[in-house]
Amino acid sequence: MEKKINKEKILKNGKGFMGEFKSFILRGNVMDMAVGVIIGAAFGDIVTALTNDFINPLINGIGGAEVGGTIKIYGGQVIRYGDFITAVINFVIMAFVLFCLLKFVNKLAAVGKKKEEEEVKADPQLELLKEIRDELKKQKK
Repeated sequence: MEKKINKEKILKNGKGFMGEFKSFILRGNVMDMAVGVIIGAAFGDIVTALTNDFINPLINGIGGAEVGGTIKIYGGQVIRYGDFITAVINFVIMAFVLFCLLKFVNKLAAVGKKKEEEEVKADPQLELLKEIRDELKKQKK
């Protein structure tokens, strides 16, 4: 017995592997994440350019050390400590920017919550309704 599978019906109803995949892809947070990854990659390029073109020359000029330096070891191999230092500087800059961004977003979220809490506390109608509820409870006893 051969069972006939209606692919259009499965995709439309959201059943099966492909239907689950379709609903996953069409979710808003997946698209937001994709945009975030693209913007993050572009920002990473900006930070790399900042480090290579501004910070490293400043370090070289002030300290007299070459950030792009290497150490030769056996067999013609080299250790590129300058590339490592550059990567660490890039990481610190990215971490600092993300920290500031998250701090700002959390502060904005807290402002919205405080306003909602103040509105609930300051609502005189709500207080009146609570008093009426309490009086009704007393009368039932």
